[in-house]
Amino acid sequence: MVTTVGDLVDLLERWYPLSGAESWDRVGLVVGDRARPVRRVLCTVDVTLDVVDEGIRTGADLIVAHHPLLLRGVHAVRADEPKGAVVLRLAERRIALWCGHTNADSAIAGVAEALADRLGLTATRPMEERTASPGLDTLVTFVPPDHLDRLVDALASAGAGRVGRYDSCHFVAPGTGAFRPLPGADPYVGEVGALEHVAELRLEMVLPRSARGRVVEALLAAHPYETPAWHLVETVSAPADVGLGRVGTLPEPTTLAAFGSRVAAAVPPTAGGVRIGGDPGRAVRTVAVLPGAGDSLLDRARALGVDCYVTSDLRHHPAEEFLEWGRLDPTAPALVDVAHWAAEWPWLEVVAARLRADTDLPTDVSRLDTSPWSLCLGARGGVSDPPSGAGAD
Repeated sequence: MVTTVGDLVDLLERWYPLSGAESWDRVGLVVGDRARPVRRVLCTVDVTLDVVDEGIRTGADLIVAHHPLLLRGVHAVRADEPKGAVVLRLAERRIALWCGHTNADSAIAGVAEALADRLGLTATRPMEERTASPGLDTLVTFVPPDHLDRLVDALASAGAGRVGRYDSCHFVAPGTGAFRPLPGADPYVGEVGALEHVAELRLEMVLPRSARGRVVEALLAAHPYETPAWHLVETVSAPADVGLGRVGTLPEPTTLAAFGSRVAAAVPPTAGGVRIGGDPGRAVRTVAVLPGAGDSLLDRARALGVDCYVTSDLRHHPAEEFLEWGRLDPTAPALVDVAHWAAEWPWLEVVAARLRADTDLPTDVSRLDTSPWSLCLGARGGVSDPPSGAGAD
């Protein structure tokens, strides 16, 4: 059986639904023909010319990337510009590109979960929950048995009754309806002024909240009664197991310095290494992780009451202010800053393993370090005296 680009895109988007992406993100199939066969896959964090060349060498027909190639709008695809050069090389070699970014960050078996698992965290949950699916309603109405199928078809065509990979899903229970037509009514059953008792079916169908208008309109058009009875019930979302970051617990307490060493061993080495903010000797048991730029959840990490927050790309002033809380409150979290690429790389092994298991396709993980930095000079391993002349009056 031939596996196509479309087959793999559908599989990836079942695992990492595009609906889970932030509104500003650009995810999904970026380059490629869904009908093309795929014989080999390459997984990477970034899509650079070097990564595309690696894909060419390994014979990849599809590259699965974390970071979007075309996050910001482009008005030209030119060989003398970085983005254009990558797109042209992919197109020339008929290599497809699929990107899973914030939709993969938040998902089960996604980027945050991969790093949390690497660090040995247990009982993990999202730092900040995301609803796994759009809000749902349940439509309830009552219909004569001989009109059930027609009404279900009309409601399904308007968007109701879709559950996962099934459509026309509905629940039916028999009962008795009662009503008295008043003067001026044109009843489908019964006579004006007489109380009627008729056999009816209670019909229930779920629908996306965004489809309310279409579904109600379809109900009123297809129902045989002049004035059908109906109501909508909003479904309360269950606690989400998807969302930004992860919070978990280490099997045993350790020191911040020892935990920093654990982080360094869990991710690929980079020029910048792993940076620690806080007392190296403080105890660490509860940890929050957010692979990628994590300034936005600093306050959330402190509110969660964890011992340490692991993330990337922390800026000087937000990190400095965050650590100052430790002077006021000894329980405030310490910081571990990991290179952006390194923190997100563990997910590649997860998605590659899933692809191998579900498709039997050879799937490679790129080990090219696509961090922008190639060398780090003047780093120190601990507290030291200031450089000569520093701090002089």
